[in-house]
Amino acid sequence: MGDELLAAEFEANRGRLRGVAYRMLGSAAEADDAVQETWLRLNRTGGDTVDNLPAWLTTVIGRVCLDMLRSRAARREEPPPDSDLQALDDPERDALLADSLGAALLVVLETLTPAERLAFVLHDLFAVSFEEISVVVGRSPAAARQLASRARRRVQGGSPHGAADAARQREIVDAFLGASRGGDFEGLLTLLDPDVVVRMDDVEPRPRSGGGAEWVARFFTGKAQAAMPATIDGVAGALVQKPHGQRLALCFTVAGDRIIAIDVIRNPDESIVIELLN
Repeated sequence: MGDELLAAEFEANRGRLRGVAYRMLGSAAEADDAVQETWLRLNRTGGDTVDNLPAWLTTVIGRVCLDMLRSRAARREEPPPDSDLQALDDPERDALLADSLGAALLVVLETLTPAERLAFVLHDLFAVSFEEISVVVGRSPAAARQLASRARRRVQGGSPHGAADAARQREIVDAFLGASRGGDFEGLLTLLDPDVVVRMDDVEPRPRSGGGAEWVARFFTGKAQAAMPATIDGVAGALVQKPHGQRLALCFTVAGDRIIAIDVIRNPDESIVIELLN
């Protein structure tokens, strides 16, 4: 790949890489350093052996950020002050600050281990598969999923968006399941955040995921007939037993008395802790 083409391909991915690095490191200056190091590594390879450049770049910047976080932890350093957001171009800075999982969440993310933080950021914020994340953290896909799950529980517990307590989460999820079974489209809408998302993990071919309250309400209307209330890795959810032994685990994220995300895991393995409720 020629130098100009390589540089152009990298620039096309720069914004996403910077977003990953900023949420990993909590510092725009360090994020720029991580992006620059990623470019240097790409430049050294020449790009000729890279089949999927976006995935390769995500893997590399994940490793760079992981190394930086571990180095910071070893030195017991705090991240640089967030005032260096001014170093970002105005549109990007505004987008980061407006992101519902943006700067305010960094305080919570600082409580996670580097591997947990990476798994959560890459999967929950950037939809990177656990297979790809496992390469970065040097663990199995199941272990990477568990890292993200632990991080998600801690983030929900310390969310700046007013995450509902366990009892309220259960109440809202049960109401959602009831409305779904009964085909109550309007009832589902009242329980869903306008920007709710559905994410489906570890399925090949990957099924369609979607977002928005109307899309999700239509998707679930008349379903959940076989859903059994459960906690999934400590989070309010449901387990669906399908024919031929297949199972679906539904994990709900609740904030402000609305469901903001539903994670669907097909055939969860032993790394997912499931407790059926009466």
